[in-house]
Amino acid sequence: MAPSFGWWAKGSLKGTPVVVKMENPNWSMEELQAPSEDDFLVANTPTGTSEKARGKNAKQLTWVLLLKAHRAAGCLTSIASTLIALGSAIRRRVASGRTDADNDNGSANENRSVKTRFYICIKVFLWLSLLLLSFEIAAYFKGWHFGAPKLQLQSIFTAPFGVRDFFDSLYSRWVMIRVEYLAPPLQFLASFCIILFLIQSLDRLILCLGCFWIRFKRIKPIPKQFSVADLESGENGFFPMVLVQIPMCNEKEVYQQSIAAVCNLDWPKSKILIQVLDDSDDPTTQLLIKEEVYKWQEQGVHIVYRHRVIRDGYKAGNLKSAMSCSYVKDYEFVAIFDADFQPNPDFLKRTVPHFKDNEDVGLVQARWSFVNKDENLLTRLQNINLSFHFEVEQQVNGVFINFFGFNGTAGVWRIKALEDSGGWLERTTVEDMDIAVRAHLRGWKFVFLNDVECQCELPESYEAYRKQQHRWHSGPMQLFRLCLPDIIRAKISIWKKFNMIFLFFLLRKLILPFYSFTLFCIILPMTMFVPEAELPAWVVCYIPATMSFLNILPAPKSFPFIVPYLLFENTMSVTKFNAMISGLFQLGSVYEWVVTKKSGRSSEGDLVSLVEKQPKHQRGGSEPNLDELKTEIQQEQKALKKRHNRIYTKELALAFLLLTASARSLLSAQGIHFYFLLFQGISFLLVGLDLIGEQVL
Repeated sequence: MAPSFGWWAKGSLKGTPVVVKMENPNWSMEELQAPSEDDFLVANTPTGTSEKARGKNAKQLTWVLLLKAHRAAGCLTSIASTLIALGSAIRRRVASGRTDADNDNGSANENRSVKTRFYICIKVFLWLSLLLLSFEIAAYFKGWHFGAPKLQLQSIFTAPFGVRDFFDSLYSRWVMIRVEYLAPPLQFLASFCIILFLIQSLDRLILCLGCFWIRFKRIKPIPKQFSVADLESGENGFFPMVLVQIPMCNEKEVYQQSIAAVCNLDWPKSKILIQVLDDSDDPTTQLLIKEEVYKWQEQGVHIVYRHRVIRDGYKAGNLKSAMSCSYVKDYEFVAIFDADFQPNPDFLKRTVPHFKDNEDVGLVQARWSFVNKDENLLTRLQNINLSFHFEVEQQVNGVFINFFGFNGTAGVWRIKALEDSGGWLERTTVEDMDIAVRAHLRGWKFVFLNDVECQCELPESYEAYRKQQHRWHSGPMQLFRLCLPDIIRAKISIWKKFNMIFLFFLLRKLILPFYSFTLFCIILPMTMFVPEAELPAWVVCYIPATMSFLNILPAPKSFPFIVPYLLFENTMSVTKFNAMISGLFQLGSVYEWVVTKKSGRSSEGDLVSLVEKQPKHQRGGSEPNLDELKTEIQQEQKALKKRHNRIYTKELALAFLLLTASARSLLSAQGIHFYFLLFQGISFLLVGLDLIGEQVL
């Protein structure tokens, strides 16, 4: 008969076995048992048994502690190996990379003088912060333990001079200089930036409330009703004469998709004319675009090819030259699409009807959608920013004040409004915003259609995105200088003048990049070394987090990227601030235009089908050129693997400045400030090493 045990025991084992396995093969395996009956009945057992139980429990605890220690050691080892691998990657990238100071086409749009001065200022701040960090660490180990901003200065005022050693005397004088001379102006500048921050945050909040109201009331522009008749006859329908323009310059990656999409627009052929406005200076690209135009001409599409010999004025000059053609007087509206835009076939049917019986409407603008918004982290963050711009900023302004900045593409203009506003001018690099401002001053109204989308492509490399943002933020400041007298003299209401001067230009184009860079990249690190001046936690954390949450609402699928979005927007403030200063004070080559590099990802599939499926009627010389094009594209796809690394010196310098300030914040026990500075410094480091987005060829 089997021996009898307690109700918790089974068989001959005293308890449930627990097997501990070590990951390292050099460790042995030990079988541990759960507490037995003797372990629970300590009070009724002899002393030897009790000591034996205590020894067994101690042995179990030892093994558990060893297991935890082993896991911790493995975790530290993996972190160390990751850091070593990251350091090796950074070392290779720095060794093989080019800096943004290299004299190549990639940095042509940034003027040399402003960039050099800006970088020198950041380097001065960096070296000064490193010196102060060393000084503060030495003071910390000398016993100067204090928390910001409440310093323990009793020893300075109570101890007689000369009692302490030379270092303590020197540090005491440094603290007095901070208290008397450095903290007050720094605190004043911080308070000024906080006020600007709150005003801009209030503007964002009002825009979001307006967007919520539009959604709640389901407000959207509705065109006049009319019966759609046969496209060719146009009877009982609204089919006016429409001119379609496709300005492009050396964009062989995307020209086919744009021309094909526009040629497939659902509109009477007798009432539409397509102008391909080619400013390319590459003979091969010119030939390819010509062949594409001839191909569609032989299929019955009304399309013409125009090329300027003298390429003055960039895109504005190109559009101005096209509008000077004699046949333009026969057309009532003009639709504009950049080379990477692909309108849907019903685009004109959904936009042009809004002009019917609305003689004061000068522009109908559609929103953008992006074919590569999920390509990488950079495109995801851009999608967040632009979704807020279209769905909130432009939709609210379009509904409540009938004015917003023209986006330069995916819009339809009334030609009479263009002529009445003075036509395209070549005085800035933001000709689209220029014509929109002048048209608004002349009393024309704008309509924004949030439900009409036009597909396009986002920049996939940081280099291309930075060039685009530099132009987008330097141009408005140029325009503000030129338009301010006209706005003041314009015969419009005081509210419209206030909206255009303060909200449209100053708050959203000047104040936003100013306080973003100054407050979070300069003042915040300085308050770590001058702790008598402080930034409250709600300025560093809560308000920015709330604003980022509001910005991400139009793109809810991007919610997991809310923290990277906040950090990246502060990182981009360097480029935006630099561009804003360049445009405001007309420094360097602010009038220079660099075409944003396109990858052509959205057209690769269509390209193969277009090459393989030849049209029935085609010019004799077009077939070999298309074959050469296909071969060239395949070769470029293979060359994508060989990319140059680029190092951005301003971003790297700011990264080390912020990381130095985060190390200093540890001495003052700055909680949220430390984490913000740490992660913001890492964000600058990743961008400075070009580890975000695709790299340029």
